[in-house]
Amino acid sequence: MKQQLTALLLMMGLGFLDQPAAAQQYGPPDRGQPGDRMIQNYLEQETAKIHAKFLTNVESIEDWTKLREQYKQQYLHMLGLWPLQEKTPLQATVTGTFRGDGFVVEKLHYQSRPQLYVTANLYRPERGERLPGVLYVCGHSSRGRNGSKTAYQSHGIWFARHGYICLIVDTLQLGEIAALHHGTYREDRWWWHSRGYTPAGVECWNGVRGIDYLVSRPDVDPERIAVTGISGGGAATYWISSADERVKVAVPISGMADLSSYIPNRVINGHCDCMFLYNTFRWPWTRIAALIAPRPQLFVNSDQDRIFPMDANERVINRLERLYSLYGVGEQVDSIVSIGGHAYRRDIRRATFRFINIHLKNDPRPVTDSEIDLVSGPRNNRLHPIPPQQLRVFPTDADLPTDELNTTIDEHFVPLALVKTPKKGEFNSWKKTLLAELRRVTFGSLPERIPAAKLVKKAKESSIVQIETEPGIHVPLSSLSTQKPTGNSKRVLLLVQDSNAPQGLPEWVKSIVQPGDAVYQLQPRGIGSTRWTRKNPPNTVRRSHVLIGRTIETGRVRDVIAAARFLHNRLKGNVPVHVVGENASGVIAAYAALWEPEISGVVLNSPLLTHMDSRTPQFLNVLRVCDVPDVLGMLAPRRLTVHGQSEGELQKTSEIYAAAGAPNNLTITPPAACP
Repeated sequence: MKQQLTALLLMMGLGFLDQPAAAQQYGPPDRGQPGDRMIQNYLEQETAKIHAKFLTNVESIEDWTKLREQYKQQYLHMLGLWPLQEKTPLQATVTGTFRGDGFVVEKLHYQSRPQLYVTANLYRPERGERLPGVLYVCGHSSRGRNGSKTAYQSHGIWFARHGYICLIVDTLQLGEIAALHHGTYREDRWWWHSRGYTPAGVECWNGVRGIDYLVSRPDVDPERIAVTGISGGGAATYWISSADERVKVAVPISGMADLSSYIPNRVINGHCDCMFLYNTFRWPWTRIAALIAPRPQLFVNSDQDRIFPMDANERVINRLERLYSLYGVGEQVDSIVSIGGHAYRRDIRRATFRFINIHLKNDPRPVTDSEIDLVSGPRNNRLHPIPPQQLRVFPTDADLPTDELNTTIDEHFVPLALVKTPKKGEFNSWKKTLLAELRRVTFGSLPERIPAAKLVKKAKESSIVQIETEPGIHVPLSSLSTQKPTGNSKRVLLLVQDSNAPQGLPEWVKSIVQPGDAVYQLQPRGIGSTRWTRKNPPNTVRRSHVLIGRTIETGRVRDVIAAARFLHNRLKGNVPVHVVGENASGVIAAYAALWEPEISGVVLNSPLLTHMDSRTPQFLNVLRVCDVPDVLGMLAPRRLTVHGQSEGELQKTSEIYAAAGAPNNLTITPPAACP
C-alpha cells in the first residue's frame, strides 16, 4: 500500500520523500494589534521546543517501554480521566429494532457514568456468534434530534453484512441529547481550562464504555475489537485506542495533525474543543498516536484537507513508522492519502474495511462492495438507506430522559479538589503537598526559579522601560511615583495592571502608598501596548496556549515574578517588593507571590475568588488541586492585605493563616470600609 502511495505522489510531482510539503496555514496571521507578532512568534518558538522532543532519549524499545506506563497516566490525566473513574453499571437499554436486508439494527442507549447517556445504533447480522466488534465514532455531521450516528449508517450496514457487530455512537454535541463541544471556541467557558475539562475526555470515556458494552455481548469476540471514524471520529479513534488496550485495530481517518500545524499555522481555528486534550505535560502531539503501538494502525488522510494538512500528515506518519520499527513491527502501521478534501471516498472506505478485515479476520482480499447503501444527495436533501427518524433511540422528545447530565456534564465530569484546611502544626506539609501538585499539573511550563527580567530599552525622558521577562516577551514597566527606589526606600509596590483598568495609579492604590514608597506598574503580556487580536470565535491565542501546556495567565504570572526580581536586584535586595493587584490582576499577583520568595507581601483589591468564574485568571487543572482562597492561604506567613472582600468570603484563608501561626499577618477590609 505504501509503495503504491509513493508512486502516485511521485507521478503527481509531489516528491514527498525528497522534500517536505509546504506548510498549510488556516487563514492569515492577525496583524491588527501591537502584540500580535510577539505572541505569535512566542507560540511558534515554544511549539518548536515541544515538537522536537518526540522519542528524545529513546533509542530502543526498552527505553520506550520504561516510559510508556508513565505516559499512559499522563495521557489519561490530560483528558480529565485520571485517576481512573469507576466503571458504573451501563444500564444498557434497547428501545427498538429495525430489520434491513441481511442485517438488524438495535436502537439503544447506555450510561457511560450515571446520567450521562450515550445514544447508539448497533448493526449486526441476523444471526451469528462471537463475531468481531467495531466501535464506530462519529464526526461532526449534524442530524439534529436523529443524532450524528444516522449520517454514518452505511458503515454499520457494511460491517453487519460482512460478519461484524458494529456499534455507532453519537457524539456529545451532536447526539439525540445535544450538549456542547465549543466551550472555549466560542462560549467563553474559560473555566474549562482550570477544571481540566475537555469534551475530548467525554468522547474517549463514552467510547471506552461502548467497548465495555460490546464485549459484554455473547455475540462479540472480545479479542477482536476495532475502532474507526472520520474527522471528530478520527480524533476520537485516537482518544479511545490510546486509552484502551482492548482495541486491537485502529483506523483514524482525518483525525490528527500536530502542534506545528495547529499553532504556528493556526489550523486550530478549524477545530472545536473535542479535537484537543490540554497538553499539561507538554507532549509532541504524535505521542498520542504512539500509545497505540505496536497494535495495527492505519493512518488515513486526504491531500487537500485544510484542517489536516499534508505537511502534518507526513511528519506524523514518519514518526509513527520510526516507533513501530523499534518494536520490529513496521508492517503494523500504514498510511494512505486520498486525493480530495475532507470527506470519505471509495479508496478510503475500501482501505478501511480491508485493513480491519486483515487484522480481525485474517482476510487480505480487496474490498469491492464498499459503495453500497451510501448516504447520498445534496447536503440539504440527503438520501439515506434507512430513514434517520427510524433510527432514533428516543422516538419523541417526551421519551428523552429527564435526569440527563449531558447538557451540564462540563460541571461534573472532572471532580473539583476538596482541600481540607490544615490543622495547627500541619501547615508546612500541607502547603508542600499542594505546591508539588500545582507544579506537576498546572505550572510545569515554568522553570523552578524564574530569572529576573532583563532591561531591553529605556526611553529618554520617560518613566517607562521595556523588560524581557522570557525570551521573546517584552513588556513595559512604568514608574508611577517621583520616589526613585534607593537603599533608603521603604518598599517597592509593583502594581499589576488589570486588562480592564486604565494605565496609571488607581485611587485605591494611592490610599495605601506610604511616604518613601516607590511605585511601579507592570503591563503583563497581552495588556495595553502588547495586546493581541481577540476574536470569539476562534480565540486563537488563548486556545493555542493550552496545547503547549500553559495559559496566557501562566505567562502573566511569569511576567510579574520576573519584574519583581528585576526591581529587587536593582536595589540589591535591601528594599522589600510588594505586589499589588485588583480583580483579575489581584489573582495574578497572588500566584506570583506564591512562586517567588523575594516578593515580601501582597495587597489586593476585590480579587476574584474562584476559577469557576470565567473572568478569573485561568490556569491548567488548578481546580483539580485548589482554588483561590487556598492559594491566598498558602501565602502565609507573608503579609496579605485584601480590600473589598468580607471575612466570610475569606474564612478559609483566615483559617489557613491561623494554622500557619500568622493570623495577624492577614488583613481583610470589607467593601463598605474599602478605600
